[in-house]
Amino acid sequence: MNRSRFLVGVLACVMTLLIAGCECGQSLEDCKAQNRIQQQRIADLEGELAMCNTDLQQKMQEMEGLTGNSKADIEAKNALIAALEADLEKKKALIAKMQTQLMQTGAPLPPEMNILLQEFAKTSDMIDFDESTGMLKFKSDLLFDLGSDTVRPTAADAIKTLAGIMSSPEAKQFDIVVVGHTDDAPIKRAQTLKSHPTNWHLSVHRAISVENLLAKNGIAPERMAVTGYGEYRPIAPNKPNKGGNEANRRVEIFIVPASS
Repeated sequence: MNRSRFLVGVLACVMTLLIAGCECGQSLEDCKAQNRIQQQRIADLEGELAMCNTDLQQKMQEMEGLTGNSKADIEAKNALIAALEADLEKKKALIAKMQTQLMQTGAPLPPEMNILLQEFAKTSDMIDFDESTGMLKFKSDLLFDLGSDTVRPTAADAIKTLAGIMSSPEAKQFDIVVVGHTDDAPIKRAQTLKSHPTNWHLSVHRAISVENLLAKNGIAPERMAVTGYGEYRPIAPNKPNKGGNEANRRVEIFIVPASS
């Protein structure tokens, strides 16, 4: 079909761009512009996918009405529907792959930022830095007391240092996303339940506390976003019967390209 040939052409163009990614010499604005183009092409492809899905539904309705047709006709229709379903699954998988790749094509942290954050992570056992994702991971057990969302004084010094780094000229083109996580151990203490009824509440409240501390030390609120996942994104297995795991109790801070 003409539509299929057109769709194949669109897919080929988009995949070429996505595999290439942002070149090292491109500016942040060039990368953003390229990402916007890629996002539009994904939207166009999703529109084509919706049209193909409509075609499939129509073919299936036709099948339901073929009560008196020959066995050969029905088998041919079945084969066509199977081909359409397989094509839909391939397109869905391709869109998912493209969207994942799109998330990875942003401008990398500049060398100066990497060095600053690497040195910062070396100052404390509570901090890990992942250069590939621009993510700082703080161990919650060292940031907060049990069941609390108040940053410990010793940890507050580390957050203050990070705020200084993010206020530097090298960091001005980047924003901050603060993400809270807990393990699956349920909150039991009555005093804690008053402020944090669930692990989800506790993870968000802790992320907000870190954000507030960054703001107090000079980071503009419009440069920050906050979220929490509670117990639902563990990085290590929890102990049986909701026994938890300290590795999952953490606050992650992502350094991302500034929003336009």
